Amino acid sequence: MIRKFITGLLLFLPGFLFAQSILNPRDAEGVHCSAIIIDNDTVPVIYLDNVYIWGKMSFRNSAEARRWNRLVYNVKKTWPYARLAGLKFEEYSKKIVAVDNERIRKTMMKQAENELQDQFGEELKALTFTQGKILLKLVDRQTGNCSYDIVKDFRGRFQAFFWQSFARIFGYNLKVKYDPLHEDADIERIVLMIENGTI
Repeated sequence: MIRKFITGLLLFLPGFLFAQSILNPRDAEGVHCSAIIIDNDTVPVIYLDNVYIWGKMSFRNSAEARRWNRLVYNVKKTWPYARLAGLKFEEYSKKIVAVDNERIRKTMMKQAENELQDQFGEELKALTFTQGKILLKLVDRQTGNCSYDIVKDFRGRFQAFFWQSFARIFGYNLKVKYDPLHEDADIERIVLMIENGTI
């Protein structure tokens, strides 16, 4: 089935590209893309985004359905913060690399921490225990670094140790890694569905 679709796409696409260049007289050069030659025939090569296809969720009982719906709710609640964390991580990483002076670097990080605390502190305090755990995993997904490593890089080893010890008292672990293939497969599926606009 997929072969037929791809073959049809490849047969339809050159005509479409040719038609586009004819229909738009201002674009004399047509559409540019890479191509391969197969049996003296030029075939355009166009890379498409990943497409995820899932079947309809089926649950064995109502408790399992409630668990799934609760997980969807929690991921939807924490996902915007994780995305923002990824963006801020990139922004501050670039700023810190540009600064050589350790004192200025610490001042910048303290200022950034205060800004984030003022902007999101109350909202993050309102998260539940489960949402906090999901947020830690999603931050790792977005940044590629666990929360412990982020604190260690930006605030130092002592601060990282302090916050890890404090988090362990309340049942959190800042060193937890995101595992999209096994433990966090459901979270990954929900995130991809959110990004694709299906939930």
